[in-house]
Amino acid sequence: MDAATFTPVGLAQAVASLGSMPAFLSAALASAGKGEIARKPGPDLFSLGEHACHLRDLEREGYLVRVCRMLTEREPALEPFDGDAVAAARNYPAQDAFAAARDFGAARAELVSMVATLSPAQLALEGTFGERRICFADVVAMMVEHDRGHRAEIEQLLAAR
Repeated sequence: MDAATFTPVGLAQAVASLGSMPAFLSAALASAGKGEIARKPGPDLFSLGEHACHLRDLEREGYLVRVCRMLTEREPALEPFDGDAVAAARNYPAQDAFAAARDFGAARAELVSMVATLSPAQLALEGTFGERRICFADVVAMMVEHDRGHRAEIEQLLAAR
């Protein structure tokens, strides 16, 4: 995600939004049949199962790493996460979407517990993402915006049944 594409959000609102994503994903999977979980709406778009795998991997290898680095390093250079390359390398269609959703939920709970207690001084900590200077509040807003995009895509998948 380009750091320039997110909108700032209050911490309480962000924590509530981030905390609700695992239940949303689990409910989407529970409401879908096996064929629906694997159905791709287009060649370059994720199936519902691939969304679950992507969210799990980005949470563990992207967002949790970024949050930890923002808390422990002075002005860290945060790395991008190439979700398409990871999806291809890990063969998401062959993975268990329900297990991925459970793993995502566990990782998200860890992340939310860390973010929920951030102080105003911590939210102002700075680092870089790509060529852009960002603060910790921007990282939180980026996560919320990323979830918003996946929610919309998952809702479209479910509506197309």
